[in-house]
Amino acid sequence: MSVKRDATGRRFVEAEVEVPGTPEEVWRAIATGPGISSWFVPTDVDERVGGVAKCSFGPGMDSISTITTWDPPRRFASDSQDLGPEAPTVATEWIVEAKSGGTCIVRVVHSLFTDSDDWDNELEAWEGGWPDFFRILRLYLEHFQGQPSALLPVSAMTSLEPGEAWKKFSTALGVLDIAEGEERRVDVAGLPSFEIHVEGVGQKPPHQGELLVRTGEPTPGLAHWFALKMGEQTMLSLRFYVYGDSAQEAVQRAEPLWNAWISEQFPAS
Repeated sequence: MSVKRDATGRRFVEAEVEVPGTPEEVWRAIATGPGISSWFVPTDVDERVGGVAKCSFGPGMDSISTITTWDPPRRFASDSQDLGPEAPTVATEWIVEAKSGGTCIVRVVHSLFTDSDDWDNELEAWEGGWPDFFRILRLYLEHFQGQPSALLPVSAMTSLEPGEAWKKFSTALGVLDIAEGEERRVDVAGLPSFEIHVEGVGQKPPHQGELLVRTGEPTPGLAHWFALKMGEQTMLSLRFYVYGDSAQEAVQRAEPLWNAWISEQFPAS
């Protein structure tokens, strides 16, 4: 991964993914509040030029941008000050390109107009973060497209090294030795019982222990679990995307159970 430059002085990074669906279906997933919330983070979008898009990454961590181009179902663009008030404006462009066979290419480009490399690390981090979310987007469009959704994020910090933390976490859930394509029931005291189908397993950077699973009844959805080194500590992150008419109620029931369980496994220092 690296920051690209062109003759206009633009510094930019880009990422793309091929996903199932018509341009209209894909547009709803990447350009509307309910769609984006179904595979990324809770988002509101005022769908027009001059409208505001707000992505909520957590308390006090909102990304707010102003839409500068709105051309459904092909392209939209927005400007933000996500790098700070003294930094250049971040211009972000989303493009949907129809392919044969009922799929589309989704491409995102983040651009800055500056001669300075002060923000290259941030640009590269954005570029590196999209593949994880694009895997979730692809699975969402394949299995749950258009359904109501709710997000349950759970996390814990620990002084354990990532490999140790991941082994403790996955052993406690009974998924330590699980392989891609395998199906298993997660049945742990104090937690909801549910079926999983493993869509991805690995330890590719920046994660040091990772599972991407599709969950079955009683809470159909997707879950991404991983361990990540953060400074002197390790973060265990669990993100559950729940779908269906009862998604919000299911998250409300499960949230205190998961938070209690992760706190028991990894007590706060």
